[in-house]
Amino acid sequence: MAELDLKELGLRAINSKLNMLDAATKERDWVITNTMGQHAIACGLQGPLNVQINGHVGFYCGGMNKEAEITINGHAGVGVAENMMSGLVRVKGNASQSAGATGHGGLLVIEGDASSRCGISMKGIDIVVGGSVGHMSAFMAQLGQLVVCGDAGEALGDSIYEAKLYVRGNVASLGADCIEKEMKPDHLAELAELLLQAENDADPKDFRRYGSARKLYNFDVDHADAY
Repeated sequence: MAELDLKELGLRAINSKLNMLDAATKERDWVITNTMGQHAIACGLQGPLNVQINGHVGFYCGGMNKEAEITINGHAGVGVAENMMSGLVRVKGNASQSAGATGHGGLLVIEGDASSRCGISMKGIDIVVGGSVGHMSAFMAQLGQLVVCGDAGEALGDSIYEAKLYVRGNVASLGADCIEKEMKPDHLAELAELLLQAENDADPKDFRRYGSARKLYNFDVDHADAY
């Protein structure tokens, strides 16, 4: 792996170098050191790169990722993998608020815990959390799958659309229009595949599924208090 020292080169230089690599380059493997908790590391990558980040990172690390595989060997700040399009972002530690926010595709794996609003407004991204998630996770989640191997905080899936939520532990409370749903064989198969991709050995049979009751899709005065 080619090493990029963030303290020596600076954030802008490193992000520019990774974003300007020719599509045909054989320089696929990179390691970023001396992260110092800086924000926006490895943002906007648009090729099949393998980027190892050694250390804790600040806000929006791996944001807008497309095709790259990014591993954060530490904890991540707010909005890790925000607006991700494809590829893989893996956090070896914990993640702060809004992990995977508005993500359109790809896979975000958080091996530790995630804070509040994990998967907020997700639009197709898949997220696997090895630990627990905080309150308002999957708020207004439209598409994709959120897998929580631990517990979920209050108001899980509030105002959810068609995203699928799988939780192995306890759920403090469900948000507006979110209900528990039957776990069918096709859901078990989808969940098993996601856990395999995330390299998580949890048993799909231990999870419960949650999703939209579809009562808030159109305004109904009888449900006015729920909006």
